[in-house]
Amino acid sequence: MGNIYYIVLVCCFFMCGPILSDYTYKIKYFDVLIDHFTFTNNATYKMRYLVNDSYWDPDNNAPIFFYTGNEGDITLFAQNTGFVWEIASEFRALIVFAEHRYYGTSMPFGNNSFSDIKQLGYLTSLQALSDYVDLISYLKYKHKHCPVIAFGGSYGGMLAAWMRMKYPRAITGSIASSAPIWQFTGLTPCGAFNRVLTSAFKLSSKKCAKNIRKSWDVINQITNTDDGKKWLSDSWRLCSPIKNQENITSLKNYLIDVYGNLAMVNYPYPSNFLAPLPANPVSEVCKELNKNVDGKQLLITLFKAVSIYFNYTGTATCLNTDLSYTDQLGIKGWNFQSCTEMVMPMCADGKNDMFEPYDWKINEVSDQCYKQFKVRPIVNAAVKLYNGKHIESASNIIFSNGLLDPWSSGGVLKNVSDKTIAILLPDSAHHLDLRSSNDADPVSVKEARNYYRDVISQWIHDPGRNI
Repeated sequence: MGNIYYIVLVCCFFMCGPILSDYTYKIKYFDVLIDHFTFTNNATYKMRYLVNDSYWDPDNNAPIFFYTGNEGDITLFAQNTGFVWEIASEFRALIVFAEHRYYGTSMPFGNNSFSDIKQLGYLTSLQALSDYVDLISYLKYKHKHCPVIAFGGSYGGMLAAWMRMKYPRAITGSIASSAPIWQFTGLTPCGAFNRVLTSAFKLSSKKCAKNIRKSWDVINQITNTDDGKKWLSDSWRLCSPIKNQENITSLKNYLIDVYGNLAMVNYPYPSNFLAPLPANPVSEVCKELNKNVDGKQLLITLFKAVSIYFNYTGTATCLNTDLSYTDQLGIKGWNFQSCTEMVMPMCADGKNDMFEPYDWKINEVSDQCYKQFKVRPIVNAAVKLYNGKHIESASNIIFSNGLLDPWSSGGVLKNVSDKTIAILLPDSAHHLDLRSSNDADPVSVKEARNYYRDVISQWIHDPGRNI
């Protein structure tokens, strides 16, 4: 079924509307090698990073708070990672947000960065980590003893954790929120993501999840005729009417993305990320679907529910199934990474989840990747690079996961050791703990943030102690 490898590890810091925040920073650039792993090419590019030194007290070895940028524009991460800003003043920390290569404005080959595989082949997690290590070395040139605490959410959380594992000399400790470092072949079942996602909807209404599961067959039945295709196109106010099977697949993939996005940004207060949404958006969607409906009436009801995601403000004139993510999310770059090393299997059985059954077919994924990028995935690349579940030697890492977040399926949910621990947030969605404080935050998130403060202080003053 559809989006086999375009499952996006969404970094839900992305806003579709204007950014309203008091967080300020200077925009700077740093020359880093395009290829850190050759002796034959010294070409460099300008990596963008954001810095705020208004609190920093380097003479007293105050820390550097270093955000490991995800797959998108770094300015949006900076404006929406409130926890780092909230604690910076008490730690007298330097705040740094580093942009991931091939995202935002950090393009190694400028406008030609995505032109062909010769340019695009330097987009890897390990090259990005090496960028970050070089930037940290530069920042610490005059203050060599300042500890560095890494922060990251989602893919950025994976990078924060992997950076501490690969380069412990550069990083004193890492807060890795909603980091699915085990969402890979042989580590996590391919259906786990969709099972957790479904459970988030079932918590609001079992009938809601049941209706979503029924809807796939109804879509297939209705669109089996030209009159049905026209009816659905008109009833759902689609920007591009359904003409063929490819359009039907695109619509289904859009719905899959929307359900995943809703579960990830299921925050207890209104937010303006992937789309402007009310508080507890999954519950709001399920209010529409908490009824006995079938056939065309089910699809009419489903459209009302989906409208909460794509048209909560009432300004959309039609439903564009090509726009389930904001343009500022680096979809093209992430699709390439998903075709090379970030190969995260996804599947559904239609019984333990609310989706139309589909298998994980790596050969089909490989062919799609080759068609688009002229590359084929290396399924075990990330496991080989970062040791899979054999991370007992890692230290000073906190893995936090909200159990309402479908990406928790590939997260670290149990303590690895006394120095690498797991924090479970039972009523939290995707990296809610890294967002700014809100009165509606669940108690578990508030307590977790206080714990992070204590552990960060310990890492700074006694990094070898158990946490």
